Amino acid sequence: MKFSNAKGTRDFPPETLVKRKYILNIIESVFKKFGFMPLETPALEQLETLTGKYGNEGDKLLFKVINSGDFAAKVDDETWKNKQSEKILRFICEKGLRYDLTVPLARFVASNRNEIVFPFKRYQMQPVWRADRPQRGRYREFWQCDIDTLGTNCLMNEAEIISMAVEIFKTLNLNVTIFINNRKILEAIAEKYQILSEFTRFTNIIDKLDKNDFESLKLDFESLGLSNQQIEELKKILKKYTFDTNGINQLKDIFLTNPKAIAGCNEFYEIYSYLEKSELNEKAVMIDLSLARGLDYYTGCIFEIKSNEETIGSIAGGGRYDNLTEVFGLKDVSGVGVSFGIDRIYDIMEKLKLLNHIRTSDVKVLLCHFDKNGQIYNFQKAAELRNNGISAEVYPDIKKINKQFEYAEKKEIDFVIITGEEEINTGVLTLKNLKHRTQEKLSFENVIERLNF
Repeated sequence: MKFSNAKGTRDFPPETLVKRKYILNIIESVFKKFGFMPLETPALEQLETLTGKYGNEGDKLLFKVINSGDFAAKVDDETWKNKQSEKILRFICEKGLRYDLTVPLARFVASNRNEIVFPFKRYQMQPVWRADRPQRGRYREFWQCDIDTLGTNCLMNEAEIISMAVEIFKTLNLNVTIFINNRKILEAIAEKYQILSEFTRFTNIIDKLDKNDFESLKLDFESLGLSNQQIEELKKILKKYTFDTNGINQLKDIFLTNPKAIAGCNEFYEIYSYLEKSELNEKAVMIDLSLARGLDYYTGCIFEIKSNEETIGSIAGGGRYDNLTEVFGLKDVSGVGVSFGIDRIYDIMEKLKLLNHIRTSDVKVLLCHFDKNGQIYNFQKAAELRNNGISAEVYPDIKKINKQFEYAEKKEIDFVIITGEEEINTGVLTLKNLKHRTQEKLSFENVIERLNF
């Protein structure tokens, strides 16, 4: 019988996990530098917590967990007979796997409002699950690395997100572009063409422009009731603009009288004022009016970050949300955040060979021996090495010395200590550098000194 992973999930062997942890550690160190505190929430949430927060399409991608025990007892025969799936699920499923980290955060904040210090700045690095169709760069189980600030409307937080993202990807040596838009401007466009009642469908269509040209979506735009002339006008508007005074002025000229668009442009001005004198590359941040992240809870600025070297979709994204905690009974708590997709970041860095310098093993030295006495002696010496801050491993079996060297080389351990009867009697150890093929006899104190160099 062949055993395999569930579709859309993966195992992470040591050589992969070490590289992933390298990325996670860099991201976490930047989060901490900006004053964010760690948080973890359960993998399981009540379905009522999750449903209705991600739009109709998002709700379809929720992994639902069947109740334990006789879960079918409450379902009447007629419902079973008519195969009413949605109705059946309400009886047999009360919980689901978290879809993202933002909704659980909102639940946590609402539940712990009296203990939290606002503004509340948290980071969270945990797996999430989506019943999506697996493909390159898209998995059913994947990690998100989120930061959010709740309890403040200040747009400095949006500027902080941009600064943080720039530092993270600079440290990872990845060339990216940060795209920014504003839901207020998207609503203004919908008002301009009198399709505000179809706003969700409108944003879903323009979100497809990332992978489709305008012509291929013409029928979709026509289904909104837009004429050919309006579609052509829309094509000229939904493009990229520079994130500077000139680019924002261009936008303002398009929507001279619409208060929502003006409000969105003013938010761009304010965010830019924080970043104007930073060391941002002029193309590091771009305004993209075709950016319309599909999540229903964004109310202000929205972000998406893409690699300039690999076409794999967004590797980070987020935005401002003003009403998310309200559904959990906590009003007037505005928040803004961004989520980094560790899986896609890893895939890009691996393809670009940016992780080749990462060592699989942290072990500095392998202690080798010829017999049981040498193994026992090495066991004691390994403890002393560790007490001196040197990671050490003792070979667990009595095998030929070349076999032990081969083990060390496969685990990328550069040094071996060879212990025989002479070494035990004199206390002078043989230290071999497998990388440079050199060997020397040293006292134990000198071995410590050499390995700590």
